[in-house]
Amino acid sequence: MEQFIVSARKYRPVTFESVVGQNTISTTLKNAIRRKQLAHAYLFCGPRGVGKTTCARIFSKTINCLHPTDSIEACGQCESCRSFDEGRSYSIHELDAASNNSVDDIRRLTDQVRVPPQIGKYSVYIIDEVHMLSAAAFNAFLKTLEEPPAHAIFILATTEKHKIIPTILSRCQIYDFNRISIDGIVRYLKAIAQKEQITVEETALNIIAQKADGAMRDALSIFDQAVVFCGHTITYDAIIKNLHVVDYKYYFALTDHLLAHRYTEALLLFDEVLAKGFDALHFIAGLSDHFRNLLVCKDAATIKLFESGDAFKNDYLEQTSRCTPLFLFTALGITNTCEMNYKNSGNPRLHVELALMRLSYVGVEKGAMIALGTETAAGTAGTTPRDSGATPNPPTTTVETANPLKTIEPSATLETIEPSKPLETAVPPSFSLKDTLNAKARTAPNTAQSETRQTTFTPEQMQTAWRHFVTSILHKPRLMAAVEQVSPTLTEQHTIHITLHESQKWIADEATTEIVAFLRKELHNDLLELAVTIATPDDTEKETPLYSPSQQWNYLNTHYPAVEKLRQNLELDIK
Repeated sequence: MEQFIVSARKYRPVTFESVVGQNTISTTLKNAIRRKQLAHAYLFCGPRGVGKTTCARIFSKTINCLHPTDSIEACGQCESCRSFDEGRSYSIHELDAASNNSVDDIRRLTDQVRVPPQIGKYSVYIIDEVHMLSAAAFNAFLKTLEEPPAHAIFILATTEKHKIIPTILSRCQIYDFNRISIDGIVRYLKAIAQKEQITVEETALNIIAQKADGAMRDALSIFDQAVVFCGHTITYDAIIKNLHVVDYKYYFALTDHLLAHRYTEALLLFDEVLAKGFDALHFIAGLSDHFRNLLVCKDAATIKLFESGDAFKNDYLEQTSRCTPLFLFTALGITNTCEMNYKNSGNPRLHVELALMRLSYVGVEKGAMIALGTETAAGTAGTTPRDSGATPNPPTTTVETANPLKTIEPSATLETIEPSKPLETAVPPSFSLKDTLNAKARTAPNTAQSETRQTTFTPEQMQTAWRHFVTSILHKPRLMAAVEQVSPTLTEQHTIHITLHESQKWIADEATTEIVAFLRKELHNDLLELAVTIATPDDTEKETPLYSPSQQWNYLNTHYPAVEKLRQNLELDIK
């Protein structure tokens, strides 16, 4: 039986030209070889499976090639190239820092560096997962890395650049590898499928590329798995079944239901997805990606940000033409909030279902919506539910659809709209509580605004209102502590009197307007006034609290002379 070799090894690039998605790095390394400007240390960093070790091997092979081509590629025929291909080269060394991360391992490497290469000009040391070295090993490696022999070149590779100490980074030329694009992975897999005589749908390759998340090695592993499952014919349906991926058709169908305000169909479709064993959190995350792709396809300037491959682009362009930017912005906000709060929810399924119901009523006019849970599906306020093909009857009051405040935002979809209440008096949805209160004030009857309130109140009611004011300024601890010490009295029918100490005069300067406004509203009396008296020290000697340290010390010194002796014995100062 012929031994099977996985695609990630069988089709590993052996030239700079065959490296996928790293054109800038390949060009830079080739120029360094052409101009003979080789550094003594390189650091290749980036996500997994993007070609760091592969480029290190190609670079090592090329600089030791005895007869490089005009395009700066290894010839593959000389003794140096053949020994490398056959795994018997003594000029190129690969180490795994995950298992050789001690000071002793670095000491052995330092001793080995002194030996010149047998074939070629350079001894190249490729150290993979270099971030796994211990702190002591890093320090032991510093001197050798900074001033190695002329024939030694170090190539360090890592997926976690932030774990490498700055003294190592400063001694290396740093190359950041990019995630491979979906189109790049699809083209490479398509070429491999042709070599292996495998028939594969492009939509299936797109699913594999998305599942790989920018890593070519992962894509090749998934491709091998798909070949084992499907044989020599790989279809989209087989791939999503084998990889347990939510079919894109569900997201397109769900968006159609949401645009048509059919929340019942949306909930049934969500139930069908759960019945197939998919996780609700994975589903809502995929829905967020779907809305994101619709949004970037909305404008020709952002369509380059589309990440689902060309196979689905036409479907997205068709559906996004029926979506408004406001719908997509709001939908992304709802799904993002649902995803963030999912793990804290006691009933995750209901949490997602509520998000779908809110999405179903994005953009519905107030006059055309019956609040959820308050009316039957038939409706009683001259409206009709948004079933498939059903159109709501026009409301009796004209609604200006051009006004964005006339549409129900997600935060207002569950508010009850009374059928008998005119739309002009309904509180318009807003992102600000202040705007909502102002809207209520604008829509209040004119008679209430023109009349002056003169409600009489008792001293007990006045004291209660004063305590309510203290509670309302919890966010102002300094003012709250001072006002709490004040004892108001009712001297006349509409006048409240307070007495302040000299140290409390700032209350009269800073808070009188705020206090009067609150008390007028609380006591329903627009004629209420606040009379303030500033007490002199003689008036408050017996009844005013002592605030400053000097006042407290004078009081103690007057009534307890022994305190002065204690201060002198302890040599204390009074500030």
